[in-house]
Amino acid sequence: MHDSEFSLNDGLIYLNHAAVSPWPQRTAAAVKAFADENAILGSSNYPHWIAVESALREQLRRLIKAESASEIALLKNTSEALSVVAYGLPWQQGDNVVITSQEFPSNRVVWESLTQFGVATRAADITQADSPEAAIIACMDASTRLLSVSSVQYGTGLRLDLEVLGSACRERNILFCVDAIQSLGALQFDVQACHADFVMADGHKWMLGPEGIALFYCRHSSMQQLALRQYGWHMLEDHLNFDQHSWEIAESARRFECGSPNMTGIHALHASLELIHETGMQTIQKQVMENTRFMLDFFNQRPHSYRLLTPQDSARHAGIVTFLPLHETAESVHHMLTGENVACALRGGGVRYSPHFYTPRKQLFRALELLDG
Repeated sequence: MHDSEFSLNDGLIYLNHAAVSPWPQRTAAAVKAFADENAILGSSNYPHWIAVESALREQLRRLIKAESASEIALLKNTSEALSVVAYGLPWQQGDNVVITSQEFPSNRVVWESLTQFGVATRAADITQADSPEAAIIACMDASTRLLSVSSVQYGTGLRLDLEVLGSACRERNILFCVDAIQSLGALQFDVQACHADFVMADGHKWMLGPEGIALFYCRHSSMQQLALRQYGWHMLEDHLNFDQHSWEIAESARRFECGSPNMTGIHALHASLELIHETGMQTIQKQVMENTRFMLDFFNQRPHSYRLLTPQDSARHAGIVTFLPLHETAESVHHMLTGENVACALRGGGVRYSPHFYTPRKQLFRALELLDG
């Protein structure tokens, strides 16, 4: 099934799913069909489009094990969702937000921007910590309003124990926000078990979808805490009654969607998640983790040539393996790999490989074999 779903050019070894993923065949077909439909029929089938939108919310609910699809909003990207939280909460001077020292700029800049309101951002140093969770929790105090972490760090591939962090937040009455962009589609995720109040993730990485469409989960009990900063027709409770002059904000997470939805992105991500659900997250996670173990074993056998930036503990693994060459620069190795048609990235001070569940083992072997010169 996987061979028929992916049609990458012969010779291209794609190990860059932690950046932007290629689309499955069914996703490309869905977008082509949607484009053809628009060209021929315009919006005549709009009721069906709305049905696809509803189906996508349910797919996302199932992916993160949310209580209800009404807790799922469809936004443009992770950064927009983080901004909805950051600029929706009622901050007070002296409040602080805790993040980690390894966060992608999206989950750092938005919180640092709150200094204008007297809100401090504390970055827990997790680089050398025996327990990243303990280091994070140690940064919390009575003035901490929110913890915001990436479920998996984009540079090192470090996977955090979200259940430990979520429990610590509940005990302290601290809101818990999770940037899950490096988890969803690669690892199983349970928003109930980790007690997250907010979860966000673009579709264009491990979910195998397009850019411009993202999940934003907001727990029902936290929804009213977020003041709205954007207004429009789509966020209203009776949003299809255009002639009504009195209005109410939607009770669901649609309240965070102020205007017309990205129907092209919705059709694409819906198709990608069909493949993910058909394959099963348990199967996907198993294969992703096997890929990671295979790569780590390679580097562990070459301690004089490479240093792993990804943790060794299997409980810390996701789909990312980042390594540092010891006898040449990461830039030169990345340049060599790119010249050999290996799609990878410079991240976290090293070279990052991020294969997905469908990546053929022979391709992964070839990408590692190139490092032996």
